[in-house]
Amino acid sequence: MKFKAIAIDGPAGAGKSTVAKILSKKIGFTYIDSGALFRAITLKILKLGIDVNDVDNIIKHAKNAKVDFIENSIYLDGIDVSKEIRDDIVNKTVSYIAMIPEIREIIANIQREIAKTKNVVVDGRDIGTTVFPDAFAKFFLTASVDERARRRYNQYLDKTKYSLEDIKNQIIHRDYIDSNRESSPLKQADDAILIDTTNRSIDEVIEEILYHIFIKGGI
Repeated sequence: MKFKAIAIDGPAGAGKSTVAKILSKKIGFTYIDSGALFRAITLKILKLGIDVNDVDNIIKHAKNAKVDFIENSIYLDGIDVSKEIRDDIVNKTVSYIAMIPEIREIIANIQREIAKTKNVVVDGRDIGTTVFPDAFAKFFLTASVDERARRRYNQYLDKTKYSLEDIKNQIIHRDYIDSNRESSPLKQADDAILIDTTNRSIDEVIEEILYHIFIKGGI
């Protein structure tokens, strides 16, 4: 039996993770949060005190890391790190770890192994172009920078920590890094359907995705 993969790519704050989680529940697929995988590896590197420029050491420890999803929580070396991977220091560091080609291949292989045994919805930045180029359906979600910054700002419980302008600048910087890295840069796959989520509800976006899935023959 060949299992199906649905790829949802896009920049930070476009809504892809939220959409992917809800979509996976609606259609009964397993959700793979690729960003969480990169964050888990980044967390491990930070805990070990490894410099982000020490690529050989980063790769060595990433290969030895045990990362898994259990009931929608992410485990690193047997410990639930679902909250820790959202810490600010991880936010600031993950894009540098994700630039390393060998790390991207390690994460891609983890995702492909999961997809060998179940239908999956996967979100990220290179899912439709690199990880699952033969995905059953591909979508690229985007939104204006102002909209994405506002969404991220609203996620912070302590709104005195960063201003909306700070978060906007962080997103612009992240976009630049993701789009200009040599290995699997952020870009829309040629056969992906572009969806602008600016000023649109999650339900509206999911309905559009379900429509396109139905057009492709359903699941």
